[in-house]
Amino acid sequence: MELPQTTSIPIEPLPVDSEGSKESIVQQFNEENPEESIDRLALAQLTDEELREKCETILTQRIKDGDKQAIFQLGQLYFELEQFDKALKYFEKAPETDMQSKYQMAVMYFDGIGLAKPNYKQALDYMKEVAACKLQSCRHLVHGAEYNIGRAYFQGYGVRTDYQEAERWWLLAADDGNPSSCVRAQSMLGMFYSRKDSLNLQKSAFWHSEACGNGNLESQGALGVMYMHGIGMKKNLESAFECLSEASQRGNVYAMGHMVAFYYHRKLYTKCVDMASRAAQLCNVEEIATETDCQANYVRKGISMACFYYARCLDKQLGIKNYKELAKQYYSKAYDYDPDVCALLQGIVTHGKI
Repeated sequence: MELPQTTSIPIEPLPVDSEGSKESIVQQFNEENPEESIDRLALAQLTDEELREKCETILTQRIKDGDKQAIFQLGQLYFELEQFDKALKYFEKAPETDMQSKYQMAVMYFDGIGLAKPNYKQALDYMKEVAACKLQSCRHLVHGAEYNIGRAYFQGYGVRTDYQEAERWWLLAADDGNPSSCVRAQSMLGMFYSRKDSLNLQKSAFWHSEACGNGNLESQGALGVMYMHGIGMKKNLESAFECLSEASQRGNVYAMGHMVAFYYHRKLYTKCVDMASRAAQLCNVEEIATETDCQANYVRKGISMACFYYARCLDKQLGIKNYKELAKQYYSKAYDYDPDVCALLQGIVTHGKI
């Protein structure tokens, strides 16, 4: 899996701990005000709107009483409610040492959330402040900030594009595969080392393996493909099937496309048609990419593969009745989702391998 420079790389969101949740806000209120406490039953009976209003009231009072942490918590409450103008107002009011607020402002400035346009330079400056923070209270933020700085260098956000700097920051964020580091950085390194300009397939396999072991869905699919074709590692069809099958079940569409191919080439046409027909019906690429945290261009490739193989099964009556006209529709759909994948597969057909 390559990482084209034009690809929109997702940002690493703020790793908010449980202390910022609405329930924890109420719990802290109960501990500080036992005579006015809200019991669990009453809390469960509150609607989302009533709980929001209660938290807003509690935090506003705590801010008036001089609680500086409550400033961030109220800003985060508004951020989660997508009231971004209010969120930014409170993040900006937070103390200079409040790195959670700076991290969240950087996220908003990077992606233009609640703003007329992004402010990459300011976002990068904030992230660098967070990454340089040595306080114990900042430790859970540092690797996420390092990943986002690498993202900025890779895509030229607020700074000149510099792939070596992107690599350096992502390596810091990945922290030798530590599960408590930024797992997204580990997966990104797997794709980075698959690029033509930074090609190192052994490193790519290593980082996808680390990310997969730490639960990353995209790397699990990539690792399955690498096992299947012996890319950067010894070919292992059993491991390929295990990775691709589980990744497909978890919603990785690129893995689904390769599972379809896996079944087809082993003449397991009924299984091929079953998975291909389901994957071929997928359509909202950006939504799927967001939900699965996978690259949208690889979601398209997965759908394109599924459509092509489904069309082939329809055309040749493999595991399904002959539907020539329907086959044409899915050949066309395969091309629409990814012309390169479609052309590659058509070339394989021409050589009699499909």
